[in-house]
Amino acid sequence: MIKLKKYNPTKIEKKWQKKWEKNPILWQAKNFSKKTKFYLLIEFPYPSGDGLHVGHVRSYTAFDIIARKKRMEGFNVLYPIGFDSFGLPTENYALKTGIHPSKITEKNIKNFRKQLKSLGLSFDWNREIITSDPNYYKWTQWIFLKLFEKGLAYKKEIPINFCPKCKIGLANEEVINGRCERCHTPVIRKNISQWVLKITNYAEKLIKDLDKVNYLNKIKIQQKNWIGRSEGVNVKFKIDNSKFEIEVFTTRIDTIFGVTGLVMAPEHPLIGELKSKIENWEEVSKYIKDSLNKSEFERSQIVKEKTGVELKGVKVINPATGEKVPVFVGDYVIGSYGGGAVMVVPAHDQRDFDFAKRHNLAIKWVIKPKDGENENKSEAYEKEGVLINSDKFNGLTSEKAREEILKWLKQKKLAKKSIHYKLRDWIFSRQHYWGEPIPLVFCPACKEKIENAKSKKEISKYHFSKGELANPGWIALSEKDLPLKLPYLKKYQPTETGASPLAKDKKWVETKCPKCGGIAYRETDTMPNWAGSNWYYLAYVLKNKNKPDFDWDKKKIKYWMPVDWYNGGMEHTTLHLLYSRFIYKFLYDIKAVPNNEPYKKRTSHGMIIGEDGRKMSKSFGNVINPDEIIKKYGADALRVYEMFIGPFDQMAYWQTNGLIGVYRFLNRIWSLQLKIKKGIKDKNLENIFQQTIKKVSEDIENLRFNTAVSAFMVLVNEFEKISFVPLEIWEKFLVIFSPFAPHLAEELWEKLGKKKSIFEEKWLKYDPKLAKKEKFILIIQINGKTRGKVEIEMDAEKEKVKEVALKEDKIKNYLAGKNIKKVIFVPNRLINFVI
Repeated sequence: MIKLKKYNPTKIEKKWQKKWEKNPILWQAKNFSKKTKFYLLIEFPYPSGDGLHVGHVRSYTAFDIIARKKRMEGFNVLYPIGFDSFGLPTENYALKTGIHPSKITEKNIKNFRKQLKSLGLSFDWNREIITSDPNYYKWTQWIFLKLFEKGLAYKKEIPINFCPKCKIGLANEEVINGRCERCHTPVIRKNISQWVLKITNYAEKLIKDLDKVNYLNKIKIQQKNWIGRSEGVNVKFKIDNSKFEIEVFTTRIDTIFGVTGLVMAPEHPLIGELKSKIENWEEVSKYIKDSLNKSEFERSQIVKEKTGVELKGVKVINPATGEKVPVFVGDYVIGSYGGGAVMVVPAHDQRDFDFAKRHNLAIKWVIKPKDGENENKSEAYEKEGVLINSDKFNGLTSEKAREEILKWLKQKKLAKKSIHYKLRDWIFSRQHYWGEPIPLVFCPACKEKIENAKSKKEISKYHFSKGELANPGWIALSEKDLPLKLPYLKKYQPTETGASPLAKDKKWVETKCPKCGGIAYRETDTMPNWAGSNWYYLAYVLKNKNKPDFDWDKKKIKYWMPVDWYNGGMEHTTLHLLYSRFIYKFLYDIKAVPNNEPYKKRTSHGMIIGEDGRKMSKSFGNVINPDEIIKKYGADALRVYEMFIGPFDQMAYWQTNGLIGVYRFLNRIWSLQLKIKKGIKDKNLENIFQQTIKKVSEDIENLRFNTAVSAFMVLVNEFEKISFVPLEIWEKFLVIFSPFAPHLAEELWEKLGKKKSIFEEKWLKYDPKLAKKEKFILIIQINGKTRGKVEIEMDAEKEKVKEVALKEDKIKNYLAGKNIKKVIFVPNRLINFVI
């Protein structure tokens, strides 16, 4: 009896990881290969001090399985990795520990790299990128300069979300439930001069082009909802006894005869113009001040009570009725959406109804149900219907009335059709240290030239770009001066003024203007964490092999782009996806890339929940460290378990017992070596194996990794039932199992005397004839209820199936004395007798 050595995953895995590293044919993508390219992308990790977590392992392993299968199918696969290394978490950790962010980043990346390699992931390490590397952020700065040059970046003092603890400005997307997403401190509003990107210019394209891509439907819906496209009407309400008018956007112009008030946003510039008319200015200004201290999240909550203060002395004229209606300032109206004012229609909006009750506004019913009257006057009727109390438009449906009222008001020059978006321009400045420097300087002399120039001709001799003309005094660095390196600051604490810590480095701040050579001052804000991740999918393509630098090589981009399949967490399918699509579309417009969408396909995975049923978190003490698992059970056990844990796109619950079960399963496979024999044919086993090839191949493509692992388990059970496993089937089994447990498969493959890696084998195609089942379990129903089961030949005819079913004793008893009215037959599945 041959004695088998014990399965030792630690020893096996280290051995194969070293061998793979020396054999780039197994993982390296080739530019311009004649093979069909296949670009797989995963979200690159932020190298935090906590290291990898089991959530990373789930998504990275899944796409490693796809990458390995695609290579074995003959594709030129690009499966790259990098590190999204700039950002506030590292800076905050540096402030806490006193260790410089650059040192922390270097240490964390080293640890992440070691962990990723310990999992046997077949990344193309020659293309590794690090966003805080000056060679990388040179091109992040270049993209910003192009945006600025084309007038898509502008500086503006605006009320922004400000975290009083981190002392930085936050984009709306970085405020979660009114709190800073990083430190969870309640956010306030603060006026700060910021760089903003005109993403709104791309709103329509960002929605329309979703039809061109293969994204999960829920991802497309998230994108559309965030952009928030609304078709409606801009209506002018003239202010009584004034030259001013207020423009309001509405999607329900059919309700205009029911308008009994108007509410303006606290930041609406017209309120200041009307100061002399407002009799209660002190009350109004106090309300405005209090409102502007609140975050947009607080102000826009649907469930919150609509508050407001009337602008006494100010009335507007309803353009439909000619009636004078009161005007209010209300914090629930946001200045950047729909013109910063809304009409109050109490009868047909519940919150307006409540607002009217509090402020004694008239409630005018102008819509009734199509099939009768609105009997309930104790709440608003918000549905569409038929117009009443609306002059010549009475009797029209809401839909028809919208057309006719728009025509009527258009003739009076009081309305026009309009499209509005919830999407705001993207606040791009951050007042922290650990980020990409913005490659602009402020030059007082150039500002003067622009402001004092008497003609376009005079300005043209200075060759100012659109961005420089739109932002007088702000001058772009020359491309040859990139990268503008982040200076090494010993002290990078936030400033009390809210300015970036870079503002304290006078030597770095004071510089020469690249346009006129005069004294200039660098921008001290840095870019947001999003900046480096907006184009990282291109960086992998552009990276020079084994070199730190990049070339913007359009031939490489044309060969590799778009990404064939991109996967990440659902939490990133709104903002990161939106921002990276925007940047790519801009690059397409300036002819820097050959197509207008970066990703052909986008899928997402569910997160892993701790054994206590809570999200894994250090504070809960339920985080699972992959290093400890690999040390104890091996990387292959962790990989296979995470694929088996549940449907890939759904939340999964970690169970250590389940991991141990998978480890035992791998041990069983290891033990099967003793049962391998040549030249033995087993028709039933071949049939089951061909079905396994088919199922596993389809499951990998459809992200059904859990059922693929189940299919392997069924097959291994069959192997254990028989006295010998045929060598031919064993070899083929190792091939299809190898992407899941690469180290174990390689070791068993080598033990068969194979000289080449198993990953140089071709992926198997199933044989439909051999995969065909000879028999199946027929379900026998009576009136739709299962009353019996019987084994029968596949593809049996209806009459034969009926004959077999009626011979079953149980069925005879159920049908005794009954008339069969109808027989429903589903081939290879069931027969149903209707009695």
